[in-house]
Amino acid sequence: MVGALDHKLLRDLWRMKGQAIAIGLVIGMGVALQVMMSGLVATLGDTRQAYYDRFRMAEVYAPVTRAPSHLTDRLAQIPGVAAAEGRVSGDALIDIPGQALPMQARAVSLPDIGTPRLNAVHLTDGRMINAARGDEILLLDTFARANGLGPGDQITATMNGARHSFRITGLALGPEFVYVTPPGELMADDARYGVIWMSSSALSAAYDMKGAFNEALISLTRNAREAAVIAAADRILAPYGGRGAYGLDDHMSNRFLNDEITQLKTLSRAIPPIFLGVSAFLLYIVISRMIQAEREEIGLMKAFGYSDGEVVWHYLKFVIVIAAGGALVGCLLGILLARLQANMYLDFFKFPFLLFRQDPVSFVIGVSVSVLTASAGGLIVLRRVFALTPATAMRPPAPADYSRAGRYAPWLARILDQPSRMVLRRLTRHPMRMAGATVGIACGMALNGAMLTLFQGFDRTIDLSFSVMDRSDLTLVFTHAVSQDSISDLRRLRGVTRVEPARIVPVVLRNGVYDYRGALSGLDPDAHLVRAMNADLTQVSLPDSGIVLSTTLADLLQVRPGDLLEIDVREGRQPLLSLPVVALSETLLGATAHMDRHALNRALGEPLRVSGAFLAVDPAQADAVYAALRGMPTVAGVSRSDDSEQALQDMMNEGAGATRFVMAAIAFVIAFGVVYNAARIAHAERERDLSSLRVIGFSRGEAAFVLLGELGAVVLAALPLGVVLGHVVAMLMSWGFSNENYQIPAVFSPSSHGAAALVVVSAALLSGWLVKRDIDRADLVSALKTRE
Repeated sequence: MVGALDHKLLRDLWRMKGQAIAIGLVIGMGVALQVMMSGLVATLGDTRQAYYDRFRMAEVYAPVTRAPSHLTDRLAQIPGVAAAEGRVSGDALIDIPGQALPMQARAVSLPDIGTPRLNAVHLTDGRMINAARGDEILLLDTFARANGLGPGDQITATMNGARHSFRITGLALGPEFVYVTPPGELMADDARYGVIWMSSSALSAAYDMKGAFNEALISLTRNAREAAVIAAADRILAPYGGRGAYGLDDHMSNRFLNDEITQLKTLSRAIPPIFLGVSAFLLYIVISRMIQAEREEIGLMKAFGYSDGEVVWHYLKFVIVIAAGGALVGCLLGILLARLQANMYLDFFKFPFLLFRQDPVSFVIGVSVSVLTASAGGLIVLRRVFALTPATAMRPPAPADYSRAGRYAPWLARILDQPSRMVLRRLTRHPMRMAGATVGIACGMALNGAMLTLFQGFDRTIDLSFSVMDRSDLTLVFTHAVSQDSISDLRRLRGVTRVEPARIVPVVLRNGVYDYRGALSGLDPDAHLVRAMNADLTQVSLPDSGIVLSTTLADLLQVRPGDLLEIDVREGRQPLLSLPVVALSETLLGATAHMDRHALNRALGEPLRVSGAFLAVDPAQADAVYAALRGMPTVAGVSRSDDSEQALQDMMNEGAGATRFVMAAIAFVIAFGVVYNAARIAHAERERDLSSLRVIGFSRGEAAFVLLGELGAVVLAALPLGVVLGHVVAMLMSWGFSNENYQIPAVFSPSSHGAAALVVVSAALLSGWLVKRDIDRADLVSALKTRE
C-alpha cells in the first residue's frame, strides 16, 4: 500500500523530473566510466590468461645460433622445467601483388608430426599444413585478411636469400603473436608484418637447420624459479651461440599486452575517481540545496505528526531514487561501453576469443559512492532543519542578517540599474553558495578542458615523433651487420637524397637490480634524419663515449647522467660493456638508448659496420627506389615512415587511446548537467521572488535577468578556475595515458581550454533559455500563494 509520503515522493519526482534526470546523468557518467575501465581490465586479463593456458604459451624463450635437436632433452631436465621444445624461426620477405615494397614476416616451424607441445596455433580458416608437402604454409590471419589473401592462394617469399613459392592452406593465430610489430618498430600494422607457419623439415631446409634448432621454448612447473631456469638454459646453449634466454615479461608481444593492461589499470585507478569525485561533489551541492528549499514542507510534515525518522527516510528515499537510478544507468552504460571497447581490443590484439567479465567491486564502488554522497548531503541539511520546531520550520525563514555580508562600492549603486543591483546584492550576500556553484561549474569545465588537452597531446606525440625526431622517409634493416660500403651503394640509388647509417644491437641494460631488454642505437653525431632531442627540442650531441638514454628508460633503470650502466650485448661476440650515461633525451615513442655509431662499433670490436639505415627519398622517384631495394639481398626489411605514422594513429584511435573519446563524451554530459542543475536550483530557490517582481511591474526580461545574471556571473567566475583545474586534471590524465611505449605530453593549450569554456558558456545559454521559458510561463498567483 502506498502511503501519503510515498505519494508525495512520486509527485516530487515528477515535478522535478528534469532536474532529477540531469542529476542522475551526472552520477551515471561517473559510474559508467568506473564500470567500463574496471571491466576492460578484468576482461583483458582473463582473456590473456585463458589464451595462454589453452594454447600452452611458453614461459621462457632461448634464441641460439644453431643447436643440435637432442639438446632439448638436456633443457627438459633442468629443475623447474615442465616441457622444452626446439624450433626453427627466421625473417622472411613476402611479395604481395600490387605492393611496391615486400612485406616483412617471421617464419616459424611446426612439428612434422603432431601438434606443438608449446605455443600451439589456432586455425581460423582452411586446414592445417601437410608436413609431407614442403610448400604448404599457414599465414597469420590478420595479415592475410589485410592483404586480401586466403586459403588456396599462392605467395612468394624470400628466406635466407632464396625465393620460395608457397600455397596457403589455412589462416591461424598464435598466443605469442598477440601484438606483432615489424623489426625496429613499436607500432603493429596488420598489413605490413605477418607470420608464416610451415613444417619443421621444410623450414629447416630453407634456413640450413636440418637436425638443429635456433630457438628453444620452455614451460615451467608451478614452483619453478624462472631466473634459475634461464641461467641453466644459458649455460647449456652458450657453446652453440646462445643469445640469452628471457622470460615472458621480456617477450615483445606479451610486453605490449602487459603494458596495455597496466595502462588500463592505471587509468582505472586515476581517471574514474576524478569523474566520480566531481559527480559526487556536484550531487552533494544539488541535494543539500534542494532539501533546504523543502524547509517549510518538512515543518508541515512534523506538524502533522510524522516523526523525524519518517521524514528523514522520506527524503533519503528521494535522494536514493535519484542517486541509485543514476548509478544503475551508469552501470548499464558502463557495461555497454566496456563490451564495445572490449570488441575493439579483440581486433587490436589478435585474440581468437574474448572472455568478457565485469568486476563486481566496480558496481559496489560506483553505487555506494553515489548513494552515500547524496545521503550525506541530505542528512547534513536535514539535521539543521530538524533543529527547528515544526511551527518555526513552517514559517518562512527569518530575514537573513546581511550586516556582515560583503558590500559593493556606493558608486556601483549609482551606475547600475535596479535588476543589476539585485544580482550583485545576491552574489555578495551568499558568497559560499556562489562559490559552491562556481567550483562545480569549474569542475565540469576542467574535465572538458583536460580531455581536449589530451587530444592535442596525442596529436603532438605523432607530430613530434614523425616531423621533428624522425624525419626519414624509409628505414632499412639489413640481414646482418654489413660493411659501411653498403651505405655508399644506397647513396648511389636514383631518388635517394640522403642516407644515414645506423648500428643497432640487441642489449640488456642493467643498473643493479634494474634491467631492461631493448636495443642500443648507434647514430652518427651529425645525424639529420633521426636525432636524439632534449626537452627543448634541441638535438643532443652524441659524445665519443657514453650513452644517451631517454628519460623514460632512465627512470626505469633509476640512473642519471654520470652513472655507470652495464650493457650486456646479445649479438656477435656478446661483450659485456660498462659505459657512463652522459645525457638524457626526450622521446615520445619507446624507451631509447643512443650512442655515437663509431664509438659503439669500437666497443663491439667491429669497426665500420652498419645494421640499418635511414633514407630521405624524392617522392617522385619513390617507386624506383622501392624496386631497387627489393633487389638487394642484404636488405631484410623496409619500413615507410608514413606507414608507421598511420599505424601509430590507428593504435591511438583503438586500444586504450580510444577511451579518450568515451571520456570526452562523458565530460561533455557532466559539464552540461552541472550548468543545467545550477540554473534549475537557482530558479527553484527564487521562483516566488521572481513572481513577486513580475507582480510589482518588472517585465519578463527584467525578471529573467535577475536570475540569469546571477548564473552568468557564476559562469564567468568559473572560467579561469576551470582553466587551472583543467590543466591539473590534464597532467593527471597524461600520466595515466603514458606508458613505456609512448608518452602523451600535457602541454598547456589555450585553444583546448577556450573550447571547454565555449562548451560551458553554450550549456549556460541553453540552460538559461530553458529556465527563462519556465519564468515566462509561470503562474504568478500560484507562485505567490506558495507560502500562504
